[in-house]
Amino acid sequence: MATGDEPDTESGCILRGMDERRSSEESESRRLEVLYRKAADPVLRTHLLMVWRMSLGEPIGQVATTVGYSRKWTTEIARRYESGGVQALGDRRHANPGARERALLDEAGEAELLEALSGPPPAFLGGGMWSGPKVARWIAHTNGLEKVHVQRGFEYLRKVRYSPQVPRPENASAEPSEKEAFKKVSPNG
Repeated sequence: MATGDEPDTESGCILRGMDERRSSEESESRRLEVLYRKAADPVLRTHLLMVWRMSLGEPIGQVATTVGYSRKWTTEIARRYESGGVQALGDRRHANPGARERALLDEAGEAELLEALSGPPPAFLGGGMWSGPKVARWIAHTNGLEKVHVQRGFEYLRKVRYSPQVPRPENASAEPSEKEAFKKVSPNG
């Protein structure tokens, strides 16, 4: 039975370590509260508020409503905390390498592309006029890549502010006299 200093339940069962566990949970909640109050980064602060409130026993739905996040995202933050502790919380976008690390062309490559765009496309691209698919194939050829997605070609055309200068199409079935009548009357002449 109980020796007097060990807690027991109504049934008489001794629950060894229950005080230590409760004390440990309370100290963890207190630690999370202190970290929350000291946090300067707003995203980390919100994440700490979520795990602190959950450590106090608040349901996930209530915590999500309190902070204005979805229940799914609040659950994800709780999962992150359980797997990696406080270090797993915060804004992970700060560690994002950014677009420069993933760029297909550096500044010199963009200058080379701009120079290539000043003339017609090379024969291996089929000649004609420059287009997104041709720029993508040019980048793949220049960088020794197997394939570059067509969209990336359009992105680089926009990035270097290139737009093909072509005349507006004419109505091929219109009579020449109708075309003349339709033209604006210019004050210059």
